[in-house]
Amino acid sequence: MRKIGIVLLLVTGITISGFSQEILYQAGLHNFFDNNEFAGCPVGDSQTMAGVHFVPQIGVGWDTKHRIFVGVDAMHEYGSDKAIGYHDPIAYYEFDNSPFRFYMGAFPRKMALEKYPLFFFQDSILNYRPTMTGFFWEYYSKKGDFINIWLDWTSRQTFSKHEAFFMGWSGRYNRNIFYGQHFGYMFHFASVMDPEQHTPVHDNGRLWTALGVDLASKTPLDELDINAGWAIGLEKDRATEEGWNCPQGLLSQIRAEYRGVGVFNTYYKGNAQEKFYDEYGSQLYWGDRLYRAPRYDRLDGYIYFMKTDIVTLKFIFSLHFVKSGMYNEQQFYATFDLDNLKKKKSSKKYQYLWDHWFSK
Repeated sequence: MRKIGIVLLLVTGITISGFSQEILYQAGLHNFFDNNEFAGCPVGDSQTMAGVHFVPQIGVGWDTKHRIFVGVDAMHEYGSDKAIGYHDPIAYYEFDNSPFRFYMGAFPRKMALEKYPLFFFQDSILNYRPTMTGFFWEYYSKKGDFINIWLDWTSRQTFSKHEAFFMGWSGRYNRNIFYGQHFGYMFHFASVMDPEQHTPVHDNGRLWTALGVDLASKTPLDELDINAGWAIGLEKDRATEEGWNCPQGLLSQIRAEYRGVGVFNTYYKGNAQEKFYDEYGSQLYWGDRLYRAPRYDRLDGYIYFMKTDIVTLKFIFSLHFVKSGMYNEQQFYATFDLDNLKKKKSSKKYQYLWDHWFSK
C-alpha cells in the first residue's frame, strides 16, 4: 500500500508540474434595493426587496482555457435579524477558448442567462436565485453572434420539495445593423416524493423570436436598439386531457442610451400568460407576473452614476401600465467586483457620470 501511495504521489506531482497554473480569485459585493408600488394592481403586489450579496471565490486556472472555482454566495436581507438569510455554494468548471465556452457545476446565473428578457425571468430572480446548477454551452463570435444550450436543476425531489428543472436555448445572428434573435426554455415541475395528495406534473415553456435593428453606429447615441417578435407560452397539466395551452402575443423592446442615461421600453399585447398561477405561483412561473395581463407596457428610465470594471452604481425608475392602471417601481444597484482574471473588460466605462456631461 505504501508503494502504491508513493507511485500515486509521483504521478500526481508529474502531472501537476506539466501544467502552467495560476491561482485565481473573484470577490463580489452586490447591493440591491427594489421597491414596487402596485397597490390595486390585479396581477401584482406591492413589496420591497433589499439586501446585499457577498460572493467570494477562489480557483485555479491552467492552459489559459481551463478554470475551476469554489466559493459561496451569501445574502443578507436588509432589516433581517439573520446574518445570512440565504446562501448558495459555488463550485464549477469553466472552459473558455473562442469561439466556445462551457460551464458545469454551480455557477453565477448572470454568467449564462443575463440576456434573457423579463418575460422569461423576473428581475428578482438574480437577487434570490443567483446561482444555477447544471451546465451551459455556447458558441460565440466577435461580432456578437451566439447560440447556446443550458440546463438548470432548480430542485431535487424530496418528501417536501418538488422536482424541478429548466432546459433552455437561445441565439442571435447579426447582419450589419440588423439581427434576429431567439430565446426559449422548458420548465419541468413534478410532485414531491410520496405525496399525501396527488399533484400533477406541469410543463411550462416560453419562446420569443424577434427581428431587430441596432442603430447606435448611425447616431450620436451610445445605444439605440429596436426589436419586435412573437412570444409564446406553453403550459400543460399532465393530469388532464386538455393538451397544451398556448397563450401568445407581440413582444417588442426599444432601448436608447447616451452617456450613462437611458430609457428602455417593453410592450406586450396578446393572450394572458400563466394559466395556473393561482395554484402554484412562483414555484411554477419564474417570469414577470405582470404578463398575466393581456396588455402590458413597462417604461424604464435609468442612470449610471458610475460604471467601471470594478464599480457599478445604477438607478432605475419604472412605470408599469397594466389594465388601464399605472404603477411605479424604483430600483438601485451598487455592485463591486474584484478579480485577477485575464479577460477582456467592457469598453464602456462611465467613471463618473458628470465627467461626461460637464467635461470640456
